Amino acid sequence: MKLKQGAKTFPFASRLTEGRALVPDVWSIFSVANLPPDCINLGQGYMNFAPPAWAREGAEAALRSVEGNHYSPPRGRVRLRKAIRDFYGTTFGKELDPESEIVVTSGANEGQYAAWTAFIEPGDEVIIFEPFFDQYLPSIVFNGGKPVYVPLHPSTEPAPGVKNGKKTWTVDFEELRKAITPRTKMIVLNSPHNPVGKVFTRAELERVAQLAEEHDLIVMSDEVYESLVFDGKEFVRFATLPGMWDRTLTVGSAGKLFAATGWRIGWLIGPPALIGPTLAATTRIVFCTNSPMQEAAAAGLEQARARGFLETQRAEYEVRRGVLVDAFERLGLEYAWPEGSYFILLNISRVRWPEDYRFPEILEGRGRDFKAAWFIANEIGVSSIPVSEFYCEEHVSIGENYARFAFCKDLDTLRRAAERLQRLREFLV
Repeated sequence: MKLKQGAKTFPFASRLTEGRALVPDVWSIFSVANLPPDCINLGQGYMNFAPPAWAREGAEAALRSVEGNHYSPPRGRVRLRKAIRDFYGTTFGKELDPESEIVVTSGANEGQYAAWTAFIEPGDEVIIFEPFFDQYLPSIVFNGGKPVYVPLHPSTEPAPGVKNGKKTWTVDFEELRKAITPRTKMIVLNSPHNPVGKVFTRAELERVAQLAEEHDLIVMSDEVYESLVFDGKEFVRFATLPGMWDRTLTVGSAGKLFAATGWRIGWLIGPPALIGPTLAATTRIVFCTNSPMQEAAAAGLEQARARGFLETQRAEYEVRRGVLVDAFERLGLEYAWPEGSYFILLNISRVRWPEDYRFPEILEGRGRDFKAAWFIANEIGVSSIPVSEFYCEEHVSIGENYARFAFCKDLDTLRRAAERLQRLREFLV
């Protein structure tokens, strides 16, 4: 492979191609620069409101100090690791040891990358459920792993209490079992799930646990949306299931907990046998994580429960979710009922545009959902993310019926978007 640099070309690693790193990704295509200036961005999952002031003060105090402006221990600052221990208490079935069972990373993404660096040998297979968070694919491939895809399946059953919403997507456990081979090293779980909004049930997780035990697999449980589980639904930490602590890396994120995606503070929790090698990898990837933002995360975790922050935040997100749900109900379009996270998948298969509508060349070869999302963004003024981006080529047909809308925005923004979306009615069949 070669990449042109002026008059000279240079070979580059095949992993860039295999990991889709050179193809214009969905975030570039649907960036603010490519969309109308007044388009309301419900595509990307970042907030348009600030983290709590009492958490930000931790970073401000660190910046005013000398020590807070310098390197932190690679494992993470002592204050933050203790805050993580205290925040989770005994929810893992035990009190966590901040010296051997917690590692702070430069965002949850980097923590996952470090774990794959630590445990994946060339040719090892990693099972991921589709649609998948798009960073999983390149991170696995860059470390020599082979992603193996198991699709979640849309439900046709109506969600309770609404007309057009459908129950959350389901796992075909026979498909999952068949996906496991002698080369399988790890299964990646994501609950609450991005982009489906699914919260895996205890029964589903127990069946995954049975397979992990049977085939001696590591499980990466991505739980970054742990604080956003709605309607009183049970949230089960995979590591708390019988026998799973010893084989599970649990992923957490300050960015999702505190509406602070730019802090890039994450953590992994697990037994020393998994945390130790991951620490060794992250030390050689980034050495250490941003010191002032670690202090902000620590301040947030130390105060969140006493302030009732998590309960208040969850209630606010349920109201935000309701704005989009109501908009989709008024349109008469099907959507997947979001049990958690801050995303809703809308079925856009009924959207039609004029035959002579001009799309940019960059959409050629992409799923139909790319054109639908582009049309909605440019003609209706609300951006979303086409879900086929989160699939392998074989399963694109499942995803191209859906667009992902994020409700991690203030109510005024969501209400304006909801009203604009009503104009979509004239383009439905």
